[in-house]
Amino acid sequence: MSFFAVLFALIIEQARPLARGNWIHAGFRGWARWTNRSLDAGKPHHGWIAWTVAVMVPALVTMLIHWLLWNINIVLAFAWSVAILYVTLGFRQFSHYFTDIRDALDDGDEATARELLAQWRQVDASELPRSEIVRHVIEYSVLAAHRHVFGVLGWFSVLAALGLGPAGAVLYRMSEFVSRYWAYKRKTAAAAGEGASMALQLAASRAWGVIDYVPARVTSLGFAVVGSFEDAIDAWRTYTQRFPANAPSASENRNDGIILAATSGAVNVRLGGEALKTTFSPDSSQGFQAGGLDAEEGIATEATPGREPEVAHLRSIVGLVWRSVVLWMVLLALLTLARLLG
Repeated sequence: MSFFAVLFALIIEQARPLARGNWIHAGFRGWARWTNRSLDAGKPHHGWIAWTVAVMVPALVTMLIHWLLWNINIVLAFAWSVAILYVTLGFRQFSHYFTDIRDALDDGDEATARELLAQWRQVDASELPRSEIVRHVIEYSVLAAHRHVFGVLGWFSVLAALGLGPAGAVLYRMSEFVSRYWAYKRKTAAAAGEGASMALQLAASRAWGVIDYVPARVTSLGFAVVGSFEDAIDAWRTYTQRFPANAPSASENRNDGIILAATSGAVNVRLGGEALKTTFSPDSSQGFQAGGLDAEEGIATEATPGREPEVAHLRSIVGLVWRSVVLWMVLLALLTLARLLG
């Protein structure tokens, strides 16, 4: 049933994507804000309590509803899984910026491409050369694809196989969202005394690093399988450390770096380098739209080897991602068939 739930969710999401600022994502944002205000007292154990309530409660509710519907009618349980995946899974939650920037570069309109990149990442892209525009678009798009698609698929598939329904999809997306949202709140609301404490941000970041540990490596392995395998694995081993840890304390989360290094080798493109400059507070709170490397900190990285980023690489990235999706779907189909025959 997992295969068909994912397939239906992807088809529906492609045909009718959720609008930005929709009430479902607004509800999750309000839930994260409420747990911050109600449970964050600044101590480490308070941070973990707030994270548990913010992330585990929605996942638990999702699982209980799945069990209830399963006992009533299997079709209702299937529809529930499709609905949850529709909210948490899909390319159309972030791909419009990628498509618009690619089209602008194809037309030779670099000014529009810079403006769109600035809107997407809430940064100053006014002085970026063409190759750097492409490089940043590749990095953010690959990480967004991982967080919106492959990471969700991984956690959904594992917990669904254990009989927990779509709880894994909610667990993964809420964990990513609260880690990003509370970091945003700490930076933008600290002056007013309403931001998330460092203890809360640290707990969320550590939890997110653990939850994304295996999915990040599975995504990287998938890119290697459908791309240039030897080059991707070599880049994974050699160049991961060139990307900064995306966490409030040093070296807690190298997951993003592994994905970017593997991508660099898989399509032979240079990634990493000078970070974009922040010109205003990044609005990372918008729904479940996943971010990428912590560009708002202005962290520069050491570039990997590979060809200079070109517009053609954007098409290569699209092909890489879709081949990975096909690989995932084939694996899910085989697992579903094995369960049916078993």
